[in-house]
Amino acid sequence: MFVRWLRYNPIVLLELRVENLVLIERAELRLGAGLNVITGETGAGKTMLASALDLLLGGRSRSSLVRQGAAEAYVEGVFDLTPALRERLGDRIPVDAEDLVLARRVTAEGRTRAYIAGRSATAGELREVAEVLIAFTGQHEHRRLVEPAAQLELVDGAAGSAQVERLIAMRGAHDAVRDAERRLRELDERAAERERQLDVARYELDEIERIAPQPGEAEELALQRDRLRHLDRLVRAAGAAAESIDVDDADVRGISSLAGVGLHELEAAEGVDERLDPLIERYRAASIELADLATDLRGYLADLDGEPGNLEAVESRLAELERILRKYGGSTEEALAHAERCRALLDELGDVEGARQRLVEAVAGAREHRDDVAAKLTKARRAAAKTLAGEVRTRLRRLAMEAADFRIDVSGVAPGPSGADTVEFVLQANPGAPAAPLREVASGGELSRVLLALVGAAGGGADTTYVLDEIDAGIGGRTAAALGAELQHLASGRQVLCITHLPQIAALADRHSTIVKAVGRGTTTTTITPLSGEAVTAELVRMLGADEGDVAALQHAEALRMARDSEPVVAGSGT
Repeated sequence: MFVRWLRYNPIVLLELRVENLVLIERAELRLGAGLNVITGETGAGKTMLASALDLLLGGRSRSSLVRQGAAEAYVEGVFDLTPALRERLGDRIPVDAEDLVLARRVTAEGRTRAYIAGRSATAGELREVAEVLIAFTGQHEHRRLVEPAAQLELVDGAAGSAQVERLIAMRGAHDAVRDAERRLRELDERAAERERQLDVARYELDEIERIAPQPGEAEELALQRDRLRHLDRLVRAAGAAAESIDVDDADVRGISSLAGVGLHELEAAEGVDERLDPLIERYRAASIELADLATDLRGYLADLDGEPGNLEAVESRLAELERILRKYGGSTEEALAHAERCRALLDELGDVEGARQRLVEAVAGAREHRDDVAAKLTKARRAAAKTLAGEVRTRLRRLAMEAADFRIDVSGVAPGPSGADTVEFVLQANPGAPAAPLREVASGGELSRVLLALVGAAGGGADTTYVLDEIDAGIGGRTAAALGAELQHLASGRQVLCITHLPQIAALADRHSTIVKAVGRGTTTTTITPLSGEAVTAELVRMLGADEGDVAALQHAEALRMARDSEPVVAGSGT
């Protein structure tokens, strides 16, 4: 794609192999650095070569591309693999690869398969890699020059490598603005939901705080409830036991009283028999323990006397606790943790105005930064547009548009990911004619020359590969010679593949191949043949519209070839 030319540094296409593509049964094209030219009669199949390249670049496949009677069409391109390219493509390339091979198969049913370095890939992946390797402009691709996006990218490319960093910064700044605006918008959209959340959090926190569960409280209350439910039985048991030990009735003697009598008798015999003395001590201890036990039982009874009215209160409190615990996690710890979460949410949502103000400030800051980055882009674009327009005017004069005026207008628009500018190429083709946008005034031939001037002026480094399909459409005469000189200069130090019908351009080629169509036995085939020596001269004669024996045409063809070898390139000093 034309607009990609300024972003990448493609490598030399060494070989192009085509099988069963439309009329081509089998063909192999060997290429190299410099100007590579493809010629042929009208209808011979030069467009098939363009179709092959388009497939290799990940273009749309069609079953009509498959040669009649064949099962599939196949296109393969072999590219020079430099260390820089290997590093750029990373693990897409096997470590032992000596070159890079891209391939595409199209079946008669229209299905397609793509390959990168022998590995299966999608058409999208093939396109992504191919755009790094080669730039292809079709016969009508120069029409892209009228698109604002293409014009903007040309200007950015002319602004130098620093513009790439500015564009990256601009995309980041634009994304930051969009993100801040989105967060503010979402905050405002959640206003009603926020109020609902606040109401729920307040209610739940109030409920938990009102009940105020304490760790271990529910368990203790459950034990207390069980005791109160059996209070009568406990009173009877403890009372009977206490009375059996110590009875206040004078007519009834309890265990403690009887034990006192026994202890009195034993103490009277103490010291008489050493075997009895330990037993007396044990009896004395048991008598004391009985007295203490009676006291404790009566104390227990006293406590029970104060609890009969507490059962209802205990059960009520326990019911509240059990309900709150079931609702908020199943345990006191979980309920208290939920209360803390409610407090945190109330703190967070309660400061929503502060949060909104912070977001408003973030949006303003992001917009200010975006505008600063956009201003730097604009400044660089205006400077690049002025320089690029001047270079294009110089090159247009060399392309027989001596009186043409060309300028690049940079205008402001709403900020976006590529900045806050739109670019318009403006051409005044002839004196007295109004200057107008390129899309409104340029003929096909004029567009072709403007394209070439732009490619030469802003076309990048010496390792960029260009494939031009009949960019010379609508051009002839002296303009064709000027166009050829410009192409020859463009090909100096880089690879250019040009499909052309002009002998003035073909004569300047470093490598020349021709496409020939043959009809026989009910079939039509197209072959691609490399030319050299007299075969090149003969092809130039044909392109001049003369017969093989036309002496004047032969001399003209030889003169064109000699001019290539003897005359200096007049296209200028380059980019």
